Amino acid sequence: MTHAGQTGTSSSLGTAVEEVRGKWGWFVALGVGLILLGVVALANLLLATVATIFYIGAMMLIGGIVEIVHAFQVKTWGRFFYWLLSGIFYAFAGVIAFYNPLLASAALTLLLAVLLVVAGIFRIWIGFAARPESGWGWIVATGVITLLVGVLVYSAWPGNSLVLLGAILAFDLLFQGIGFISFGWMLRSRR
Repeated sequence: MTHAGQTGTSSSLGTAVEEVRGKWGWFVALGVGLILLGVVALANLLLATVATIFYIGAMMLIGGIVEIVHAFQVKTWGRFFYWLLSGIFYAFAGVIAFYNPLLASAALTLLLAVLLVVAGIFRIWIGFAARPESGWGWIVATGVITLLVGVLVYSAWPGNSLVLLGAILAFDLLFQGIGFISFGWMLRSRR
């Protein structure tokens, strides 16, 4: 029975690939467009950072409004003020992102540095805890790299906060573009 389920899954995946095979050019075009956007973002990292902050701010503002509305929907639940305050703080953070994107980028860059350091420490700890198992050294190595990246981001803070988030966005756009182009060419070659 498990084998039949696996066959059904692989055949549905094959059907999905078959359905988009004729659209390979659209994937390549999307990839080219994303690469162009990535190059534009790389050319102006400050603008890309501000665009990233505005996007994050908009999501936080919308999320805060949804939480405030949710608070009034569950007011008999006993957690009304928790949801209301949470929504207000979240929406306020979104407004701050629009009002002062440079402050928001500095705060997010600092948060990124702290999270990388903490993640690196945990990976190192997990790697050493798994020491008798093969591959534990790779876990420790990735933890050390993550820790060092966090320290590097922190050591350049706050000066790097004007460009770091924009650089992350730019590289993400570039890699997504390469991925879509590769997928499109794979579809074309399977014709």
